[in-house]
Amino acid sequence: MPERASRVSRASVPPEIAAKLRALCSELPETIEEPAWVGTRWRIRKHTFAHVLVIDAGWPPAYAKAAKSEGPLCVMTFRSALPELDVYAYSWAPFFKPGWWPDIVGMALDAHTDWDEVAGLITGSYCRLAPKKVADSVRPPKGVSTEKT
Repeated sequence: MPERASRVSRASVPPEIAAKLRALCSELPETIEEPAWVGTRWRIRKHTFAHVLVIDAGWPPAYAKAAKSEGPLCVMTFRSALPELDVYAYSWAPFFKPGWWPDIVGMALDAHTDWDEVAGLITGSYCRLAPKKVADSVRPPKGVSTEKT
């Protein structure tokens, strides 16, 4: 078990990715950033709308299996109505489909990440989970709908 713990402590989210996500999430009202069981998560009240972590040496196993990667790979999960509406949604790289919630989506983050796309996905996830009055106060990035389904 000590070997696994040391792997976890070495598998940190790259600072530049954490900083970009922090900047995007902190723009949303009532956002709380906190350490998760692994990585960092951002919440609106009690609901996690974004979670970032690094898969390394197959750990955490649920993420490694979902992303089909032993790592190292930095990934983010978020919520979207699209997988519930279209089984093929997010079925291409850099996306993957974790199985633990019907509306959860994973995305690999790297040097090729489209941060405008990430901004839209995070905003959509936030608005999906935020109370309607709070979500209605958010101005989405261009081309992003914040309508709840």
